[in-house]
Amino acid sequence: MRRGDGVKRAPDGGLARFFQAAAGGGAVASEAGGGAGRGSHEAMIEVVGLRKSFGKLAVLKGITLSVGRGEIVSVVGPSGAGKTTMLQILGTLSRPDSGSVVIDGVDVSRLSDNELSAFRNSRIGFVFQFHNLLPEFTAFENVCIPGYIGGRDRREVEARAAELIEQLGLSERRDHKPAELSGGEAQRVAIARALVNSPAVLLADEPSGNLDSRNRDEINRLFVSLRDRFGQTIVIVTHDENLAAMADRKIVMTDGVIA
Repeated sequence: MRRGDGVKRAPDGGLARFFQAAAGGGAVASEAGGGAGRGSHEAMIEVVGLRKSFGKLAVLKGITLSVGRGEIVSVVGPSGAGKTTMLQILGTLSRPDSGSVVIDGVDVSRLSDNELSAFRNSRIGFVFQFHNLLPEFTAFENVCIPGYIGGRDRREVEARAAELIEQLGLSERRDHKPAELSGGEAQRVAIARALVNSPAVLLADEPSGNLDSRNRDEINRLFVSLRDRFGQTIVIVTHDENLAAMADRKIVMTDGVIA
């Protein structure tokens, strides 16, 4: 969605509810590591003064963050630092108590719940530690589902899904169901699913955390490839120091602030 685009209402239904519910993992945060990123100086994500509390517990304490278009930012920090809460807010799954989030020129804090659902489906891709593929559908069908939910033309969705499956090296596994895929293959299907709507931002929560070392390295390299090939903006929460080091910039969170 660009500045002038309207926000379409997302269709209701079981699959839509699944994806809205599945988008509940995650983490992201603030800014502290250095390094010149490869992304554009134009901001894709602008976060200002983000605060969030649960009862008397302050989880986010005034986070301000900018992520450039086409930049990969990794987010690290101890458990309880506020990373998950931050990612949920960036993904429009939770609203902050105060502060603003602008994604691709859209101030998401001003959107209604229905508008947020539509924005989330069309402009944000999610990748989780566990692939969350629907077991009764093939790899190809799983990749297509967000496009169907968004009400896009079926032929357009399927052409995009086929392109992604080929680009991610999954052509021979296209018609296999999740139980027939290796862990690395299933995660690549999940990444293709996250990209099928050509999102402005890809948010990843421990995307390689459930994989063996070979598949973990493969998935880590894939994120860099996505930036290089598609100019994809990516925010990754991870405890994998190798993956964190591959990002253009590393952010460290502790106790709800940027360290």
